[in-house]
Amino acid sequence: MPERRLGNEELAERLGCEASWILESSGIAERRIAGAGESVVEMGVAAGRAAGWESGAGKPGLILVSSGTGENRFPGPAAEIALGLGWPGVPAIDLPLASAGAVFGVALGSSLAAQFGDVLVIATEKMSSVTDPADRNTSILFGDGAAACVISRDGAGLEILDSALHSEGTWAGDIQLPLTGTLRMNGLSVIMQASRKLPAVISEVLTRNGIGAGEVGAFLMHQANQNLINRVAKAAGVPAERFYSNIRRYGNTSSASMLIAASEWFEQAPPAEGEVVCFAGFGAGLHWGAVVARRVAG
Repeated sequence: MPERRLGNEELAERLGCEASWILESSGIAERRIAGAGESVVEMGVAAGRAAGWESGAGKPGLILVSSGTGENRFPGPAAEIALGLGWPGVPAIDLPLASAGAVFGVALGSSLAAQFGDVLVIATEKMSSVTDPADRNTSILFGDGAAACVISRDGAGLEILDSALHSEGTWAGDIQLPLTGTLRMNGLSVIMQASRKLPAVISEVLTRNGIGAGEVGAFLMHQANQNLINRVAKAAGVPAERFYSNIRRYGNTSSASMLIAASEWFEQAPPAEGEVVCFAGFGAGLHWGAVVARRVAG
């Protein structure tokens, strides 16, 4: 995470609003903001290293990098991140899926590991570079950061049981980053779609595996808005506390948020053997999905 913290008091003074309104409408108290020298690539490399994967520590067979805020139209950041980690020649694929990229990367990685071996999934976003600082609807929400996870064919950790992924272009115009200009978002429409689609895809993947929502020890969701997280929890019929949340401290870091939350959750309250965990994400496109996993011994 970048070191700079942008709190609601500072933001409210700039926007001409109340700091309490920002907290009530989003659940966010502060967000991290990357400096000029902290690029999507640099944060992605740092996340890969934090996951224990860099030159001299073995290498993955494949790298999947989710980012909707890369500095160029092409190439995306994946190849540069692979180089920064010391792995020129390792295939590195870009997933430019804002907000939903991490859950898509984990789902794809679980299938591709059979062919490539270890798959490193990195999500890295610099939302401050694409958000209009004067736009109340977006500038209060977004922050910067990166995180990573490793998917292996075997070993200890969370065993991925199943996944469900969906896309629908009907509402593509409701959240988009054009070639020029800043992020555009119809917040009401996006929240409405997410409130419907996230509970549905969570139910889909759990039902298919004979798992009740009440049997899930933790839900690790894209940290879009605390009010949305609470709505999804209510729709799933489980206490909101079961949905891990760190959005208050980091804001919405787009596709990086799910893995940032998962990393902190795993350090703070590692699941017991056999505990079921559900990941979920929703974002621009529209794209949305869920992954169900279970803690195995080790």
